[in-house]
Amino acid sequence: MKYLLFALLVLKINSITYSQLPNSNMTLLSNKNEYVSGTAYSAVWGYTAPNGREYAILGCPEGTAFYDITDTMNIHLSGYTPGMTNSWREMKTFSHYAYVVSEADGSGLQIVDLQYLPDSVHLVNTFLFSGYTKTHTISQEGPYLYMNGGNYGVGGTFVLDLTSNPVLPVKRGDWELGYIHDCRVINDTIWGAGVFDGHIRVINATNKNNLVEITSWLNVPEPGPHNTALSADHKFLFVTDEIAGNPRVLKVWNVANVMNPIQVATWQPTGITTSIVHNIETYGNYAIVAHYTSGVRMLNITNPSLPVEIAWYDTYPADNSFTYNGCWGVYMFPSGKIAASDRQTGLYVLRSTALPIGINSNGNELPLKFRLAQNYPNPFNPSTTIEYSLPENAYTKLKVFDITGKQMALLIDKMETAGNHSVSYDASGLSSGVYLYTIETGEYYETRKMILIK
Repeated sequence: MKYLLFALLVLKINSITYSQLPNSNMTLLSNKNEYVSGTAYSAVWGYTAPNGREYAILGCPEGTAFYDITDTMNIHLSGYTPGMTNSWREMKTFSHYAYVVSEADGSGLQIVDLQYLPDSVHLVNTFLFSGYTKTHTISQEGPYLYMNGGNYGVGGTFVLDLTSNPVLPVKRGDWELGYIHDCRVINDTIWGAGVFDGHIRVINATNKNNLVEITSWLNVPEPGPHNTALSADHKFLFVTDEIAGNPRVLKVWNVANVMNPIQVATWQPTGITTSIVHNIETYGNYAIVAHYTSGVRMLNITNPSLPVEIAWYDTYPADNSFTYNGCWGVYMFPSGKIAASDRQTGLYVLRSTALPIGINSNGNELPLKFRLAQNYPNPFNPSTTIEYSLPENAYTKLKVFDITGKQMALLIDKMETAGNHSVSYDASGLSSGVYLYTIETGEYYETRKMILIK
């Protein structure tokens, strides 16, 4: 009898650890696993070219691969940039450049020119300076990169300014009072995840030369925050706990009053309690989660306090064990295609039938026409916000000029999804005066004036 009870107990444990519902509302378009080596794949990101072609960018063990995913029947490699061998490689894009970092000592910041796609990519610079040779993660907002972890200072975050020349970044300010594993930057506010000390840190980056902490709190219980993302209204913060206790869950905080954050929800995949959460990206009313051994998970976050799982695809069907195998990162394109990276098996390109027809992949109701709004505040000192609306997906350029017509800043230069958008502009390096800002999206072009007073 005791042997039967033992067998039933083992069966029950295994059913919890390895149970996996069939893939739901998500279809595999392609899996690319061309760069297998002794170490693992890492991050994934995306780039949409001015002509609308879409490219998935995959961190490989010994470099970075660029896949053309435009034609779902012919997803293929378009370029590859070698790098130092490392099991962690992350990237972001601005204008027609990809910025790639790793934790290999001496790897610095690789800057890859994408304007020659679909034929090739070109490494145009490897950026390093005294005291900086490697980075753990990279974040981006407008023409600014935020370099997290690594060996600069104590591994906090520092700013690289791309406004003058995207190939020759300029080091600006830093925050080095603690370790930042990864961060999200929205409207010049850094939402940093301090994975080792368990803290979420909110940092004001309005003045790029002087980053100032606003507040911090522990991501309790069992805090080990790796990654953060915000709801569309910026009132809720989603935090993934990669280390510390068990279970390691997605936590949701109401941050409408950032000085008094309130935890309102936790989430785990349907029927799975043993997989570890890693990365989250939010797109309007939807969130895509990389959840290691349980794969790619899609949530409806219309009510951020009650995330509802609506689709998933398991990139690691072997088990749902408590390990760092499986899905590493996720990214959703304007077309709704989803790119995901799996540590063991490379790139997955997916499409979800759970996205409703009639709204874009950002979950926004579409505006009726193109619009460039008046900046606010105006006059301003030294930062201001510019809002614009797109009734359709469009390659968008947003520039700032002085009164003589000299370009002072390139704020946006990428494919944008239909919807309402905003960008913050820090003019701390400019003199008082009248400036112009313009938006260009195909045939639509508009200019407005703004006044800087110091």
